[in-house]
Amino acid sequence: MMKKLLILGASGLVGKALVKECKDSFDVYGTYATRPIDLPQEKQFQLEISDVDQMKDMVKTIRPDAIISCLRGEFDQQLEFHRELAKEMQHTESTLYYFSTANVFDGDFTKHHTEEDSPIAESPYGKFKKECENLLRELLQERAVTIRIPQIWGKNSPRLDQIKSGIVGGSIDVYSNLECNHLTDELLAKQLTYIILHHLKGVFHLGAVDMMTQSQFVEELVGNLTNKDVTFHDCLLEDKPETFHFGLKSIRKDLPECLVKTNRALIRDLV
Repeated sequence: MMKKLLILGASGLVGKALVKECKDSFDVYGTYATRPIDLPQEKQFQLEISDVDQMKDMVKTIRPDAIISCLRGEFDQQLEFHRELAKEMQHTESTLYYFSTANVFDGDFTKHHTEEDSPIAESPYGKFKKECENLLRELLQERAVTIRIPQIWGKNSPRLDQIKSGIVGGSIDVYSNLECNHLTDELLAKQLTYIILHHLKGVFHLGAVDMMTQSQFVEELVGNLTNKDVTFHDCLLEDKPETFHFGLKSIRKDLPECLVKTNRALIRDLV
């Protein structure tokens, strides 16, 4: 019998990729805010992040073996939602896979960060994600798995649409002093499926295994998308000349080579 998987936020870019990837390996259920998802009617549920009681009823009724949270929304509401979710999960044996972000390190741009580094957040978003990570780990211990991700791209992603609009307009702003890695929705879905199926625990930094400046990534992506002349406006992050290191490095060796890619390989996947 397939294990039950509940995807919270299954109608977003990452959620859709997870539904598509996981359907052959799990009995998948999902939630959406406004747009129904590609699941049987009886396995999809409209859920507002403020509706904690409905969430609790879903966990009790579905009894999922694993829950993935890729929810979005107002920070305080998200924090309260995840607190109540974790409390409800304390009565189960479910594992929670929580999507976090490189922004938990946005208080220190002097280096790229690994899973062993302690988060240093400065932005409201980074501080919220850090607090939620700690909350879930405190309540669920090893049953809270943290998945930190960089910028996510996809063939239908807003980021790629913005690049294509820039191509049409003939100009794109880029940052030459921001060094980072990237990830696609499809590769992320494959990586997380592997993590769940192999019962891997702890903190994961997912993303390309190498680093590029943001300008280099965008310019190479555009070069693969079109032969049209495009003007790149070189900008400096925070108007400062120094390099900002904003990459997620991984010291883990859990993933097979077929699920580990470079930034250039991700660019090829997008075109």
